[in-house]
Amino acid sequence: MLSLCASKTLRVSYVPIVRSITQHGEVLCLNRSSSSSTDVTRLFQSEMVDLSTLSPTEITVMGSVFCVLLSMHFTMQLISQHLFYWKNPKEQRAILIIVLMAPVYSISSFLGLLDAKGSKPLFMFLNVAKDCYEALVVAKFLELMYSYINISMSGSIIIPDEIKGREIHHSFPVTLFVPRTTHLDHGTLTQLKHWTWQFCIIRPVCSFLMIAMQLLGVYPPWLSWIFTVILNVSVYLALYSLVKFFHVFAIELEPHKPLTKFMCIQGIVFFCFWQGVVLEVLVGLGLIKPHHFWLEVELLGEALQNVLVVLEMIVFSIMQQYAFHVAPYSGETEAKMRMSKRD
Repeated sequence: MLSLCASKTLRVSYVPIVRSITQHGEVLCLNRSSSSSTDVTRLFQSEMVDLSTLSPTEITVMGSVFCVLLSMHFTMQLISQHLFYWKNPKEQRAILIIVLMAPVYSISSFLGLLDAKGSKPLFMFLNVAKDCYEALVVAKFLELMYSYINISMSGSIIIPDEIKGREIHHSFPVTLFVPRTTHLDHGTLTQLKHWTWQFCIIRPVCSFLMIAMQLLGVYPPWLSWIFTVILNVSVYLALYSLVKFFHVFAIELEPHKPLTKFMCIQGIVFFCFWQGVVLEVLVGLGLIKPHHFWLEVELLGEALQNVLVVLEMIVFSIMQQYAFHVAPYSGETEAKMRMSKRD
């Protein structure tokens, strides 16, 4: 089961919706020489899906397929535009990796709604792959932000004199470990970078450890909660450092629509993670029960999480159309700036 919460074993639930086509194939083969095209047409018309005869779970899976295709459509449309106007490989390569996160989440959540015999190892592998890709997205997003402000992430970070010394105001509980007010310099900027990078390491490592322990049969409930706490702290620290980064470089990032880009990353990576945790807690407390919903599955929290993520990825794939628009690389932005200067 592909779930964003660390507290459950990967299990899945699925009710088949595709009717057996073997029988249809046999009918067509038997009548191939004797049936007319009209008979074939009648056969397929008689087998058209009647939604009133489908169970709620079957309708959910069919709707999820439509949502996955829709999110993939918007994402592929944006990717094709960037490939057509390939002007800045460093930035656009990071953008392509970031925008692919929506269909990756959508597809993995859809697969989490399916269950086939012997598919659990496959779903475990997909879960690890998704977590690793998630870490890559956060790393590429930070790299993109550094590119926008013209500061290199590799080697010694050189901060321009005009922005050096800006104040950074920290809030609780971070103030337990650092002063409430610090100033931008090489050390503080490196600290913000490390606070983000730790998520890129901890997230896949925890995922590998959890799955390895499940396969070995040494995964007690108390250990799953330890992993959940570790991941929550890691997610919070990464999100906090990105917020502080935006505040410090608000002027330099303003032309690049940083808020919408940040909302896409926050929504796909961080919000979905906490959404899964909240659902698991509500199910664990008995506030959400199977008879409250149409999904008659054992792991209700994971099933609801997958359904919500599939729906949410449509929204985020549309948001990415605006946040990572191709205009800065197609010349449209420069043309608008020249026109505004003439006016």
